[in-house]
Amino acid sequence: MISVFQRRGVGIALTSIALAASVAPAFAQTAPVPNKGDTTWMLVSSALVLMMSIPGLALFYGGLVRSKNMLSVLSQVFAIVALAAIIWVAYGYSLAFTGGGGLNDFVGGFSKAFLLGVTPESVAATFSNGVVIPELSYIVFQATFACITPALIVGAFAERIKFSALLLFTALWLTFIYFPMAHMVWYWGGPDVIGDAAKALAAATDEATKAVAQAKLDEVKADAGLLFKWGALDFAGGTVVHINAGIAGLVGCLIIGKRIGYPREMMAPHSLTMTMIGASLLWIGWFGFNAGSNLEANGTAALAFINTFVAPAAAALAWLFVEWGAKGKPSMLGMVSGAVAGLVAVTPAAGFVGPLGAIVLGAVAGVVCFYFVAYARTKIGYDDSLDVFGIHCIGGIIGAIGTGIFVSQSLGGTGLPDYETKPGELAVGAYDMATQVMAQLKAVLFTLVWSGVGSAIIFKVVDLIVGLRVAPDQEREGLDLAEHGERAYMI
Repeated sequence: MISVFQRRGVGIALTSIALAASVAPAFAQTAPVPNKGDTTWMLVSSALVLMMSIPGLALFYGGLVRSKNMLSVLSQVFAIVALAAIIWVAYGYSLAFTGGGGLNDFVGGFSKAFLLGVTPESVAATFSNGVVIPELSYIVFQATFACITPALIVGAFAERIKFSALLLFTALWLTFIYFPMAHMVWYWGGPDVIGDAAKALAAATDEATKAVAQAKLDEVKADAGLLFKWGALDFAGGTVVHINAGIAGLVGCLIIGKRIGYPREMMAPHSLTMTMIGASLLWIGWFGFNAGSNLEANGTAALAFINTFVAPAAAALAWLFVEWGAKGKPSMLGMVSGAVAGLVAVTPAAGFVGPLGAIVLGAVAGVVCFYFVAYARTKIGYDDSLDVFGIHCIGGIIGAIGTGIFVSQSLGGTGLPDYETKPGELAVGAYDMATQVMAQLKAVLFTLVWSGVGSAIIFKVVDLIVGLRVAPDQEREGLDLAEHGERAYMI
């Protein structure tokens, strides 16, 4: 049996009653229609997540670089959002959220390229039996995730990559890394598909009918991504977004090399004011990121919302006090970095854990990510300009593994939903901590290898085609003028 809810943002499955109708016509019913409240919440959440990228992430990263590179970072993030949006509609949504035939474990197909067949009346499954949302609302929500994930990678090699190389890398990375990861973690048929097939099996009265019904149930359970079938939990993108982008960023900064003068020259952020504004917008937008991933405006969305409130708060305080003790002064940059680390850590767990679990995850992420940023980077010697690996990859790993622990009902979590044993109800399935943590570890390791190796190949291909790095004199001049012919500040 598949224990599902791997993420409350999976599935593009349309209403599924017909799948069981051939073996149990008695279960046929009127197709569900979207609720206006759920639809509104999804559209608002989509706008909130878009705000995370522009202007949130752009300002957060922009404030952290030197003034001569501020405009280049703003341009990079904005361009990535625009490019990803078009690619998503062209073929990204189809690759991520349709069946892929023989490759279905890894990637979808092109049946919905350019949103072929999608109309305002098309619906997508949620996580409650008989509840759907407009498919277009799901498409635009997921589009914002495709936009922000490659934009996160920018911070790892800021101040030295060619704009043309970044755009080419983004297109290739989305196609060969992000879309397959989204499919593997989040694609499934939806609760009604499994529930209706289970009902048909329960209603079967003879061996022949049971055999047909069992085959149908096995078929619909198999129609899912690889990591989903492993049982890995990822509510809103711990693996798909943060570990995926974080390890790609590390690979990128290693391949591109260190900034000229690093670490001898001072490369302090030019505007922590901008960084604080950007971090605050990220936190606000993250409520759409996590609570919107529930796909419904209900109690679980409220749970994800409060977890997105307390986890970054705990992480900000944890980072603040650890830094205060280690360095003698608490920094504003440390507080906002801690908050982002807490947001990253709670992302895969948001709808699965209770507030206490979210606080623990946030506090652990704040401490561990501080040490990675403050000490590990320097000791190892890599130049991750804006600590993408130390915050997003490490925080994502903490959150992904911690989800497997704190989903336990004995620790305040929701438990694992079971759509098969009691079809039509939101039942809680069997949970074994060791089994679930192992599934989480497998998902983490798979993501590290998939994105790490795949990103390295893509970086090398891009380097051969257009070259990755700007010329030394352009890097010294700053990318604002060298790449864009304009300045962020006209003074």
